[in-house]
Amino acid sequence: MRSIDYDTEQHKDYARGRALSQRQLDVWVSAFEAVLPERRPLTGLDIGSGTGRFTPALAGAFGPVTGVEPSVRMREVAQRQSRHPDVRYVAGAAEAIPVPSASADYALMAWSWHHVRDKPRAARELARVLRPGGRLLLRTNFSDHHPWPWWLEYFPRGYEVEASLFQPLHEVIATFTSAGWRVTDFTTVTEPSPGTLGDMLERLRLRTLSLFAQLNPDELETGFRRLEQAVAAHPDAPAPALAEPMLTLEPGEVP
Repeated sequence: MRSIDYDTEQHKDYARGRALSQRQLDVWVSAFEAVLPERRPLTGLDIGSGTGRFTPALAGAFGPVTGVEPSVRMREVAQRQSRHPDVRYVAGAAEAIPVPSASADYALMAWSWHHVRDKPRAARELARVLRPGGRLLLRTNFSDHHPWPWWLEYFPRGYEVEASLFQPLHEVIATFTSAGWRVTDFTTVTEPSPGTLGDMLERLRLRTLSLFAQLNPDELETGFRRLEQAVAAHPDAPAPALAEPMLTLEPGEVP
């Protein structure tokens, strides 16, 4: 996967291109709540928090949250947008989380695990920062459990390149179990429709998905031309909902 430098790419449009509606946020918060400890408040970490899609919603539902994000520009956008008193953003990454050991009740990694370069180190670091009985909410795609979006078929090599961005489920689990973690839940969450096909096309044009950074200019031009032709027939039709996988893990003793 070509590494994406969010300080020079995508940060200006990311919040708009990847925004979640309140209905979508409510569905995700309910899914998180189902696997988190029952006590409140909880101290949370949003690892790879980006422009803060989830951070304020997590704080509102569960308690204080620290967003950990390596990109300066993405953090700047998040800080401008967030007004929640229980949210803060800090520089860091999954491999180096700038909080004390055993200081958080949970960590969310939403659409960020595939960007982690040293995954074994990240698994150890995530275990360090969580308290006993804590939870890691890993919302990522897996090459063998993938919610293929409806628009992907219009891009040359779309399925091939998209699958190459993600590990199979068993590899991800092996990385964590080798670091002492255990799986507590694996489920799919049906995210509501993001709007109409026309709405989705406008957001896709912002090119804030990792896939688009991997395709060459000819593939992008061909794909968007085909997609525009398809959407033009029914621009007001609702975009399909997606059933997206979520893996929940609990840290243990490192072997």
